[in-house]
Amino acid sequence: MSNRFLLLFLVATITLGSCARKAVPTKTVIPPTSNAVRANNVEFRYLSAKGKAQIEQNGNKLPNANLTLRIRRDSVIWISVSVAGFEGVRASITQDSVRVLNKLQREYYVGDFAYLSRQLNVPVSFAQVQALLLGNYLPATNGTEPTITTEGAMQRIQYNQASLFIEQLIGMSLGKLQKLSVRDEASKNNLLVDYSDFRALTPTNQSFAHSTVLQVQQANGQNKSSAAINYRNVDVDTERLDFPFSVPSGYVRKK
Repeated sequence: MSNRFLLLFLVATITLGSCARKAVPTKTVIPPTSNAVRANNVEFRYLSAKGKAQIEQNGNKLPNANLTLRIRRDSVIWISVSVAGFEGVRASITQDSVRVLNKLQREYYVGDFAYLSRQLNVPVSFAQVQALLLGNYLPATNGTEPTITTEGAMQRIQYNQASLFIEQLIGMSLGKLQKLSVRDEASKNNLLVDYSDFRALTPTNQSFAHSTVLQVQQANGQNKSSAAINYRNVDVDTERLDFPFSVPSGYVRKK
């Protein structure tokens, strides 16, 4: 399992593949304003989720993994991945730090987002990782003007950010992000995320995607990876969460 699951999960932050575009009966171009995007992002202080993940790499399926996710909004993201009852990888991410513990290989990393950026070959931020995990709409950075179009019951938002072309499809009935596509024009790597199985969270009644499918494809088309994640429990603001992270003695620090 090593770090593949975690990296694949975080990769979605940036590198998406383009979605196949279907013909639609109508298309309306909306002037970009702060209120033009009809997205209902998940609001909370603490969120916890548990589910299962199936990873496939170049046609080879890895053993099913159990995933535990905890988030203190805009502060901490905590991820634990285990197989057959044994925790293999734990990660703790803050606005300015990334810590990863690999129990299988008895090694750890402590650094910043430069680590993720090097792994993914694109800039990565805390906000992007958080939005990806939650299925939240990711707004363009200041100074970037998105193109917003309405196509039937969907809104399509497109913009460029550095070398990335980012496209998001929002279902207007729920105001939820249904597809995220990122294409790195420099590396030609693509990543696509599909969100589905929207259910209301108790007690806030907010819709949350309980199924997420990530697909990553490198430019040469030879390396393809995917992760299908299905959450069985998602709780918001039911309790104050802990985010434990410690390095056992004898572990080797990786750079």
